[in-house]
Amino acid sequence: MRVLGISAYYHDAAACLVVDGDIVAAAQEERFTRKKHDAGFPQHAIDYCLAHAGLKPQDIDQVVFYDKPFLKFERLLETYLAFAPRGFRSFATSLPVWLKDKLFQKSVITRALEGQFPDSGVDWSTRLMFSEHHLSHAASAFFPSPFEEAAVLTMDGVGEWTTTSLAIGRGNDLSVHKEIHFPHSLGLLYSAITYYTGFKVNSGEYKVMGLAPYGEPRYAQTMLDHLIDVKEDGSFWLDMQYFNYCTGLTMTNERFDALFGGPPRKPESTLTQREMDLAASVQAVTEEVVIRLARGIRKSTGLNNLCLAGGVALNCVANGKLLRANVFDRIWVQPAAGDAGGAVGAALAATHLALKQPRTVRAGDGMHGSYLGPSYAQDDIELRLKAAGAVFDTLSQDDMIDCTARALAEGKAVGWHQGRMEFGPRALGGRSIIADPRSPSVQKQLNLKVKYRESFRPFAPSVLREDVSEWFDIDTDSPYMLMVADVAKAKQKPMTAEQQALFGIDKLNVPRSDIPAVTHVDYSARIQTVHADTNPLYHRLISRFKALTGCPVLVNTSFNVRGEPIVSTPEDAFRCLMGSEIDLLVVGNCVLEKSRQDPALKLDYKNAYELD
Repeated sequence: MRVLGISAYYHDAAACLVVDGDIVAAAQEERFTRKKHDAGFPQHAIDYCLAHAGLKPQDIDQVVFYDKPFLKFERLLETYLAFAPRGFRSFATSLPVWLKDKLFQKSVITRALEGQFPDSGVDWSTRLMFSEHHLSHAASAFFPSPFEEAAVLTMDGVGEWTTTSLAIGRGNDLSVHKEIHFPHSLGLLYSAITYYTGFKVNSGEYKVMGLAPYGEPRYAQTMLDHLIDVKEDGSFWLDMQYFNYCTGLTMTNERFDALFGGPPRKPESTLTQREMDLAASVQAVTEEVVIRLARGIRKSTGLNNLCLAGGVALNCVANGKLLRANVFDRIWVQPAAGDAGGAVGAALAATHLALKQPRTVRAGDGMHGSYLGPSYAQDDIELRLKAAGAVFDTLSQDDMIDCTARALAEGKAVGWHQGRMEFGPRALGGRSIIADPRSPSVQKQLNLKVKYRESFRPFAPSVLREDVSEWFDIDTDSPYMLMVADVAKAKQKPMTAEQQALFGIDKLNVPRSDIPAVTHVDYSARIQTVHADTNPLYHRLISRFKALTGCPVLVNTSFNVRGEPIVSTPEDAFRCLMGSEIDLLVVGNCVLEKSRQDPALKLDYKNAYELD
């Protein structure tokens, strides 16, 4: 049974191909169009999935969309009626878009497939199905998980009506048991603070999470007293007097401004202690809600395993706190937990729930390390780089690994483009920028000179799985960079009284461990455990770096500059090399030194995305 899952028309469009219950290919549309968070119909991602599997369009048995547009429109209409006439401006802004595209999405998707495959002879309307948004999230979490039985918690902004759900999965069955509905949403609370602190909603939430350790949660009780009422079992209710997303075009209103002492921060303006404290506060509230939800779920279900999905599940700090709370024996988080992962869940929900196909529980998990995107043969890489005007040396694989490890040990920033592209928001050693974590200046240099982004943003460590407990306070798998834990005490550096007295961004320049480039200001790190069986080449590179330096850890950040998606093709990687201050690019067995490239090919990414 061949099922194609699609997410589109909101943000982070994607496609996923599931064949006989196995996830064969998945990719986000943005990686092909180079338009960040591309919401359009995922034509290129679909083409890739079919090409990878060697299938023709007519070989697809079902196409499944990840949510139900009519239910979303029902929510829009009922919200307007509930808040009328205050909601008219928002309703009037949304209605033309719904009437033009979103309300009649079956016809829109059918026409898009007919346009993409005009000679297929398929009546796509007979092969098109729709899943519910949170069921797609839940299916993406449970069916690829390593559990035969688990509770499934999904949390995001909003789907059709649902913002939070509890499902129970057993074998190839999955059923939703409880829901919290719009407008009461943990994801929208976090997005409200994202908006208020001057970042972009639906993409800047992880900046708030990264900013939180620079502040103190001095507003947490204010939020609990006025914004959100949290019950013992984690269920919650928001006071809509402080929010504007039901009736207006912003997230917050004047009453919210008065509660927190002024208007929202203007984007790109200087960050103040208020923004840092707000970030710390909403992070603390989020962690409290997530842990209470988990405890309530454990008590009501008695299950030992928990799966997570939805945008809130990308909050790796909360995930780490939940892991350490020992509420569940084991936790598994879908690496593409946001809307892109809805394509995976839609395909799996149709496969197992609608089509009743059997499910195989795989050792590790069924996401194949999330390496589900395109890869490039060595001959193809060389042809593409030559056509782009690149100057490179082609080495044996052993020499390429040794050359890269030595460059890292010398303090160079390396673009690493190998194997299949990752699916989801994290670079996991397929499309990564990597560096030496022992350098106290690497974090700031990578942020300002390579990524062209805010200096406070932390970087993640890739660590050999067999060495993780020696370097970090965790002894479990974290292959998808979705768990935060402290650097091991033996690797930490104590701070002086003067250093401890620092506030805000001034904390950034204090080395806190033997691997300062991946140690956040609260001694934490967002960990990726690297396994020899899922990414053998990356594992070999880190092992060679360890042999040279004694350190089994690398800095790992996504291979892109600010304002662009993660690179996909070798040409994308070369452009990123020429538009940043990366020292070395390694694509397959090709090694490119920045100093040897034609200066005429240099790109000015820094200025192009300065105000993004």
